Amino acid sequence: MKVILTADVKGTGKKGDVVEVADGYGRNFLIKKGLAQAATASNVHEAAQKKAAQEFHKAEEIKATKALAASLNGKTVPVKIKVSENGKVFGSVTSLHVAEALQGMGFDIDKKKIKMDSVKNLGAYPAEIRFMEGISAKITVNVESL
Repeated sequence: MKVILTADVKGTGKKGDVVEVADGYGRNFLIKKGLAQAATASNVHEAAQKKAAQEFHKAEEIKATKALAASLNGKTVPVKIKVSENGKVFGSVTSLHVAEALQGMGFDIDKKKIKMDSVKNLGAYPAEIRFMEGISAKITVNVESL
């Protein structure tokens, strides 16, 4: 029996796959639990169209992410922090500070994507923004006093 999986099933396949399974397993388990539907010609065509649309949207997302990474690559991000009279920084500059500075520049970047060492002094420091596997941008964080 051929079925189209509507959810990931361990040992059988991933969502959207058309797989051949035993009749009893397909009818009594997969279809009954809502994990699959019968593979009629119209269902197979519909599943193929959905898969093609998902691949297209994924490609568009990757293209937009690459464009964002290219626009950010090599930029200098000024981060202002409170310092004492003798130039000692109170606390440290974290990825949250960098994310807020980037937001002020018009870029909405999640702080979890920013990778940098702990910064406890004034000056320029390298940082990396990892958008997804294979796509990243290197920026310079310029720590300044308020």
